[in-house]
Amino acid sequence: MKHLLNLLAAVALLVWGTHLVRTGILRVFGANLRQLISRSVSTRLTAVLSGIGVTALVQSSTATALIVSSFVGQGLVGLPAALAVMLGADVGTSVMAVVFAMDLSWLSPLFIFVGVVLFIARQDTPVGRVGRVLIGLGLMLLALRLITDSTTVLTQSPTVRTLLGALTSDLLLELFTGAVLAVVSYSSLATVLLTATLAGSGGIPVEVALGLVLGANLGSGLLAVLTTLKSKVQTRQVPLGNLVFKIVGVLIMMPLVGLWLRHVRPYVPDAATLVVLFHLAFNTVVGLVCIGLTGMVARVVQRLLPHEEAPAAGARPRHLDPSALATPSLAISCAAREALHQADVVESMLMGMHQVIRTDDLKLAHDLRRLDDQVDDLYSAIKYYMTKISREALDEREGQRWADIISFTINMEQIGDIIERVLVDIEDKKIKKGRQFSDAGMEEINELHARLVDNLRLAMSVFLNGNVRDAQKLLEEKARFRDLEHAYSATHLARLSDNTVQSIETSSLHIDLISELKRINSLLCSVAYPILESAGALAPSRLRASVQ
Repeated sequence: MKHLLNLLAAVALLVWGTHLVRTGILRVFGANLRQLISRSVSTRLTAVLSGIGVTALVQSSTATALIVSSFVGQGLVGLPAALAVMLGADVGTSVMAVVFAMDLSWLSPLFIFVGVVLFIARQDTPVGRVGRVLIGLGLMLLALRLITDSTTVLTQSPTVRTLLGALTSDLLLELFTGAVLAVVSYSSLATVLLTATLAGSGGIPVEVALGLVLGANLGSGLLAVLTTLKSKVQTRQVPLGNLVFKIVGVLIMMPLVGLWLRHVRPYVPDAATLVVLFHLAFNTVVGLVCIGLTGMVARVVQRLLPHEEAPAAGARPRHLDPSALATPSLAISCAAREALHQADVVESMLMGMHQVIRTDDLKLAHDLRRLDDQVDDLYSAIKYYMTKISREALDEREGQRWADIISFTINMEQIGDIIERVLVDIEDKKIKKGRQFSDAGMEEINELHARLVDNLRLAMSVFLNGNVRDAQKLLEEKARFRDLEHAYSATHLARLSDNTVQSIETSSLHIDLISELKRINSLLCSVAYPILESAGALAPSRLRASVQ
């Protein structure tokens, strides 16, 4: 029993080490890996090579599948190119299995020692995250040695020897078992390494190990499909296409298991090496056979999962992909895109508000007030999505971006509330009482509204790109808007002195309206502050200057 517990603990340590490496690499290089993939899909060959490179680093074809799936869901990468990346990803993870199958146990204490020192010394920095990766690598190597030791002891037991002697190869059962292990451990790499180690130490026959490897590959494809089940259709197409490739590979390789043992085994006497090389051969064959079929499989998948109709503006969140949460930097990008979607709805409200002022359209006013509920719903959805992103997994720049997104969505939600209040005032004080602004007053409102729309679009650009010059321009516009508000308040008072009837009737609404437009503008311009502060371009406050 003790040796069995040791074996189970070693397996758990292998899975945990794989998780540490995967999450650590994504935290350090997540944004760079995404850029590498997005820039390397111009040809099938470069797409395959990028898939090999990224997965060799991340050590998880599932993680690569989630990144690529999100790209397809956002329309940044075509489905055939994404499927080519996944063919390379599967080869990349099998290459890493071959590397780990080598006797690298002497590196385990070195990796763990250096990793712990780096992680403790600089935990919240990229150096500390590299330390986390080294700890994971060290634990993986240590776990493989512990699995070998435990299975060696177990196979010396007469009871275990009897059980192994009675074990016969049932390929369908092995496929099922391997797939389940890959799904449960969230890693086909860990499953293949475990299988190879057990075969090398005599824990299971080689024939059984090869069947488990086929099942692990099938499970890897199934895992990505299960992970993206709640995502939108475009995102789910990549995992489904990759699963089709794996099914084709299993059908090709199942009859060749006997040939592999007959012709390759004499040249590779080590059972563990034989198993990982079979894993590499499986994914290489799948890549060579299916690289020319990416277009056809893409069309089949698109027929099985046709594109969804684009929802009406503000109907529901478009970009909050749950599968992207496994890659925090990618989830940040999804949240930013959804924040821009929220801003688009606010822009529709702002444009509609001006039309209501000009045309006294009560129905439009009611429709616009309902849009505020959608702005609030989007704010709640973004906020909830952001809380599920691990702040510890973000570097300093991504942490600042997290805060900027929250601030931006709060401002958009507040602007929606202000527009709703303005619409209520317009209904009560203007439309229902049949009053009109004076021509001069209407010109002032038109001017402020036009500037406000321009500043909203500029604020969206600053939020998206973080351009310092645009941020400075936004603050300059804030000062101009404030000066206009003061000037128009003065001219309105002058019209009251002249006893202009329309100005007298709408005086309260006019003053409140330009004041609310100024508040909206201030909320928009607040987007510029974190950009200018991080760039060191934020001027000292007037209050601080006066105190000094």
